[in-house]
Amino acid sequence: MSIEAYVDGRFVPKEQATVSVYDHGFLYGDGVFEGIRAYQGRIFKLREHVERLFESAHTLGIKIPMTREAVADAIVETVRRSGLQDAYIRPIVSRGRGDLGIDPRKCPTATVVIIVDTIQLYPETAYQNGLKLITTSTRMRPLDVLNPRVKTCNYLSNIMARLEANLAGADEGLMLTADGHVAECTADNVFVVKRGRVSTPPVHLGILQGVTRQTVLDLCHEMGIPAEEQTLSLHDIYTADECFLTGTGAELGPVVQVDGRTIGTGKPGPITHRVLKAFRELAAREGTPVRATSGAPAGE
Repeated sequence: MSIEAYVDGRFVPKEQATVSVYDHGFLYGDGVFEGIRAYQGRIFKLREHVERLFESAHTLGIKIPMTREAVADAIVETVRRSGLQDAYIRPIVSRGRGDLGIDPRKCPTATVVIIVDTIQLYPETAYQNGLKLITTSTRMRPLDVLNPRVKTCNYLSNIMARLEANLAGADEGLMLTADGHVAECTADNVFVVKRGRVSTPPVHLGILQGVTRQTVLDLCHEMGIPAEEQTLSLHDIYTADECFLTGTGAELGPVVQVDGRTIGTGKPGPITHRVLKAFRELAAREGTPVRATSGAPAGE
């Protein structure tokens, strides 16, 4: 079965999935997106991702020409058509086709695309041996420019930070806020463990409110592991007993070194292993079933 993409109500082979060169998502990064995972034929946290997609679009003043239910149905159908039991899903909503100016009023209808494929951000050995990070000189964009909670298609600051990590031979890059607090990595949220307590930077610092991040906080509470939002400095990272990253693509990635400093014992820690195991068990048993949908969404 060839993989198809959803483009404005149509399902087309991924090799033929295109948008206009006048689309403002292509021209200016004017759009929003989500990253979602399917495990064993179930889409994990579909409702939460669709809700965040609509919230991001609303903040940018983009009107999605579909209801939340229709977007969710289109995602389920696109996954069903892919034939993949384990998949990475990328719904994208751009401002739509306009002219060569930036005026959003020239884009009458938003473009909706859903891509389904596979993804592996880190090799399995990274979960066994851990990741090495550097702190990048590229900072998070400040709240008074654009709130990072809005998951936009403009990821240039993250890409610049990723370039720094690549050049340094690191697995990931840790980004700070403009005033030097720990924010997040180029594509993941960050957690530390100190004396049995799990901490992650608070949303008000201007970080992405990750769905996996919230799932980990909820799991910690269910497992009786103290977990909280806390403003962190690099000192807190360097002196942590454990450190790990969370994200849809990465799930939970253990961190064993930051800026040449060994984290804890230099191996993935016990709490990291416990939370990762609990997360994978949760993802395997919960989610929106794909095979329950037999028809294509309206508009095909």
